[in-house]
Amino acid sequence: MRGKKSALTLLAGLFIPLLLFSWDKGDGDFTGLGPLPPEPDYSDSCQWFIRDRGACADIFYIISTETGQHLQDGDTCNFADTYDDDMRFAMCHEMEAVDSFYSGGFNYFSPYYRQTAMQTWGSEELAMSLLPVPLADVERSWDYYLAHLNHGRPFILAGFSQGAHAMMHLLHHMPDSVANRLVAAYAIGYKVRQEDLDSCPWLLPAQGPDDVGVIVCFNSVKTPDCAIPIVSEGNMLCINPVNWRTDTVSTPFVYYGRHKNDTLSVRCDPESHLLLVDGFQEKYIMPVIGRRGNYHNMELRFYHPYIRQNMERRIRAYMEAQSATGMLN
Repeated sequence: MRGKKSALTLLAGLFIPLLLFSWDKGDGDFTGLGPLPPEPDYSDSCQWFIRDRGACADIFYIISTETGQHLQDGDTCNFADTYDDDMRFAMCHEMEAVDSFYSGGFNYFSPYYRQTAMQTWGSEELAMSLLPVPLADVERSWDYYLAHLNHGRPFILAGFSQGAHAMMHLLHHMPDSVANRLVAAYAIGYKVRQEDLDSCPWLLPAQGPDDVGVIVCFNSVKTPDCAIPIVSEGNMLCINPVNWRTDTVSTPFVYYGRHKNDTLSVRCDPESHLLLVDGFQEKYIMPVIGRRGNYHNMELRFYHPYIRQNMERRIRAYMEAQSATGMLN
């Protein structure tokens, strides 16, 4: 039975990376949100996926929604239990995949957190009311990482879907003393609004393959009318993660699928701030909020060789710039 549960949870995680609305963090009062799983203790190594390779730079990655509702004391719980084996299995799958896809030789840190369940996204009101719990966890994990795991190294901050929203919250509250070690932030499958840019004036939109202290953002669709509003409505940024241009120049890329490799093409649409992908034979549509021609569930898999190379390139550019100014230890 447990094997079936794990398989179903994993399948859902692969094809239903759920999304977040914008919200302002409250004061930590979670009264009225229903049963809560235990709060993750980030001094406990089991609440992390870590690959410490002794490298000069880190990648801190926040996963998307990989878990569903479950029963806790006979009541429906809308949050992941980071101590539950089945839920950890589903979350760990994405952590391992992203480490394999992107990290290369760099250190990799990804926290388990009480993410909101995928079923909650059938109601905007419900989803909005639940967001303080996962975001509070991510913020505590980030504070612990800075205090005990980072050791002053430069870092890349990245997140996908629910994780990208949490990443944006961290950027909003990042002090200068930390921001000056940010190589780049990758908001994968999410939006960066004008108010986000205004509140983080030190964070600039990426304009090429090797600028640093920048934010990378993209959302993939077949055509602009396929966009999911809660992901891309109000988005101001888009960069092509294959040719690293912000104009309309199209470029072919290889989608390294499980059974075959397909050559597709992708270009930015400056008007909608979306990535337009041509040539993909779509088989799956996300439940709840999905629509045909929206490739949100493919963001991690479409571009991973190109993003991995780009992360390496940006870290190298950061290290060279710091060395030239004599700021490296």
